[in-house]
Amino acid sequence: MSEAALTTAPSAEGVAIPPQKVSRHSVRRQVLGLLRTALIDGDLAPGQIYSGPALGERFGVSATPVREAMQQLALEGAVECLPNRGFRVIERTPRELAELAEVRGLLEVPVLLRLARTVPAGTWPSLRPLAAATTAAAAAGDVAGYAESDRAFHRAVLALAGNEQLLLVADDLHRRSQWPLPGAPAVRRADLVADAAEHSALLEALIAQDLPVVESLVREHFAGSQT
Repeated sequence: MSEAALTTAPSAEGVAIPPQKVSRHSVRRQVLGLLRTALIDGDLAPGQIYSGPALGERFGVSATPVREAMQQLALEGAVECLPNRGFRVIERTPRELAELAEVRGLLEVPVLLRLARTVPAGTWPSLRPLAAATTAAAAAGDVAGYAESDRAFHRAVLALAGNEQLLLVADDLHRRSQWPLPGAPAVRRADLVADAAEHSALLEALIAQDLPVVESLVREHFAGSQT
């Protein structure tokens, strides 16, 4: 992908459209998305060091947007910056992931149970497309796509609490819990499908205002899953 490719595209007739000026922020955002996908898919391996210029060559861009994107990933706990060397992908441990799952549960479960009691039943159906997106990504075995749609679903549910700080903290914890363990086997499509099914079941229970089922599903989701 060249930097020109980030700014041009063919028309429906196959004729090249004149280049449009794209801000450096837009390029950085696209590179950040590519790097996140590579991390979640395991293309950038835990413990390995990668240089900005090498990654820039890989993505067809200069080293600058790569370095800027990597600085954001460092804030998200995915990599660490090594002066004059590049970026090392963080090696997570099972204990770290278990701790993240525990903290997420402590934060989200009470909020979800409160929302189940207070949000009108007619509000919940609007979230069905987000649950469907997780189902589609899971069925396709799209690990990175599932991670994104999974966070979008959780974020939309928590947004109903009307607390912006909650959203920021919860989303950061959620993203950190998605970075893979070193040497971990590839995520199975069956596991993604099962997790997506929990989202759909939870949403239908919320629509039906079946509070006992909601509580059971919420607690099971955070006890048995890191997504």
